[in-house]
Amino acid sequence: MPTLPRRRGIEAANRGWPTVVDARPAWPVLDLVSNSAAQTREIGARLGRRLRTGDLVLLHGDLGAGKTTLAQGIARGLGVADAVQSPTFTLVSEHPTVADGHPSGDGGADGDRPAHLYHLDLYRLSGDGELDSFGFDDYLAPADGVALVEWPERAASRLPPAYLLVRLEPLGDGKRRLAIEAVPPGGRYAWLGELRRELSGAG
Repeated sequence: MPTLPRRRGIEAANRGWPTVVDARPAWPVLDLVSNSAAQTREIGARLGRRLRTGDLVLLHGDLGAGKTTLAQGIARGLGVADAVQSPTFTLVSEHPTVADGHPSGDGGADGDRPAHLYHLDLYRLSGDGELDSFGFDDYLAPADGVALVEWPERAASRLPPAYLLVRLEPLGDGKRRLAIEAVPPGGRYAWLGELRRELSGAG
């Protein structure tokens, strides 16, 4: 997987919002410092609002890095009403999305909005055979939703060539570093530059 970029460029003042470590529009990785779990969820919510059916988001980081916290925010941004926890003991959990009381994927002008969030946690994966047992490959480009995968490195050989990668690193005192990268750059995740501008101007 791509490595985290070195910190450089603009170090924004702390305004109670995540610091955008490098705000240059052309920089391919959105590099943030979140100051709290609440901010991590808000970053996730802003990500979730931009995701569309068929998207794949990989969350990479050690235990306690904030993967599930970010997943909760992504779920909120997608319109998931039920509680989202790490599906460690089942490998995958499914959550319908809801917007104004109706599934957000029911056609119309916004018909590419996901109807489901598929949340996978591969921490306890025992081998490729277990991936086959629940149809892992089918979740990598879901026809009716978004797939969110924690511990994706445990299935590295099965990953498709295109995905959104989020690397999380705890910094202490409740802070976390998040590096968000479209792989390959641009493509279906070209909106990452727009999210950079949105977060750079947040207050």
